[in-house]
Amino acid sequence: VQLQASGGGLVQAGGSLRLSCVASEGTFSSYVMGWFRQAPGKEREFVSVINWSGSSTYYADSVKGRFTISRDNAKNTVYLQLNNLKPEDTALYYCAGNTFYRRRPSMAYEWPYWGQGTQVTVSS
Repeated sequence: VQLQASGGGLVQAGGSLRLSCVASEGTFSSYVMGWFRQAPGKEREFVSVINWSGSSTYYADSVKGRFTISRDNAKNTVYLQLNNLKPEDTALYYCAGNTFYRRRPSMAYEWPYWGQGTQVTVSS
């Protein structure tokens, strides 16, 4: 599967953004989808995961209650709605695909499919 992320930008603290990730060359509904982020000088960290149908999701504690992951299998797209953004949310955001679902934080090495990043910058 090929993944293409978009939707990043510059926003003030408290603002919102919606990231999108479109999949091609595969059966999108057969993949678990996730979002990760990587700030300068830091490791890539888990943000959220959604199962194949969208009926189950899981979030990192740092974004719980502010971010929402969703998917539209008819459009081969997964979304990440970012609300009440904080300067510490500034990072390069990546979408990722997997074949198994776990309702727990996961490491980047557990995910085989990656899109390019989209930059989110939150000013204070």
